[in-house]
Amino acid sequence: MSARHPVVAITGSSGAGTTSVMRTFEQIFRREQVDAAFIEGDSFHRYDRTGMKDEMAKKVTEGVHTFSHFGPEANLFGELEALFRQYGESGTGRVRKYLHNEEEAAPYGQEPGTFTPWDDLPEGTDLLFYEGLHGAVVTSEADVARHADLLIGVVPVINLEWIQKIQRDKAKRGYSTEAVTETILRRMHDYVHYMSPQFSRTHVNFQRVPVVDTSNPFIARTIPTPDESMLVIRFADPRGIDFPYLLSMLHDSFMSRPNTIVCPGGKMDLAMQLIFTPMLWRLLERRDKTRQARR
Repeated sequence: MSARHPVVAITGSSGAGTTSVMRTFEQIFRREQVDAAFIEGDSFHRYDRTGMKDEMAKKVTEGVHTFSHFGPEANLFGELEALFRQYGESGTGRVRKYLHNEEEAAPYGQEPGTFTPWDDLPEGTDLLFYEGLHGAVVTSEADVARHADLLIGVVPVINLEWIQKIQRDKAKRGYSTEAVTETILRRMHDYVHYMSPQFSRTHVNFQRVPVVDTSNPFIARTIPTPDESMLVIRFADPRGIDFPYLLSMLHDSFMSRPNTIVCPGGKMDLAMQLIFTPMLWRLLERRDKTRQARR
């Protein structure tokens, strides 16, 4: 953790909705005039698209059917921890980009599914903002979570997460339901051991719970809408959280536990604005005081 150079991390599984949360933070940063260094978790995968396919095929021939993007073998956890640590110490670090599609790849003159070269972050940013799979991961070799000042988990209930992934991968990537199901099954071991434990380390968790039938996510034709969901917001430390204010601003919300507020799913953006704007103020105020004290 760092007072001078804060690190904020959004972590969630594939299909959880972390990209939507990132857009909300972009709005907050724009309104509050915060210059954030944005980091995508995909840029810390170990293999590019072709390399991942080759490695996966190799693992299958070896009888290994649990190799996935969720686990340590397919990621650079040490490099991610080093980035968080270095940014906290000096406000900089080494990063690269993963180019998902032709639109992203064209400016670099590269093929989609490849990485750009490693480069230094620009100097003078206000904070580091990470969005991806492993913002709170801890293994025997790396502890990414300890370097983050604000950790946020995006965790739909598992059937909803699978529905979102299946529908997204079919619509945007042309995969079949069977292919996405195979991916879900292959990732299950790493999901249990490396994804789920992160959400006990986060400071705030957002869990969307549908109020429509999602019993069989593999035959669902549509994703439950926010208005067909409730949002469970859990605070690891409820001290300093103004629950009466949140309850008054989030219509139809209620407290289910002393550290948990529940509100309609359609109010997720508003809830994040209300919760994280003052948290960012405190991080930046602490940063300014620390920098002034060192002058």
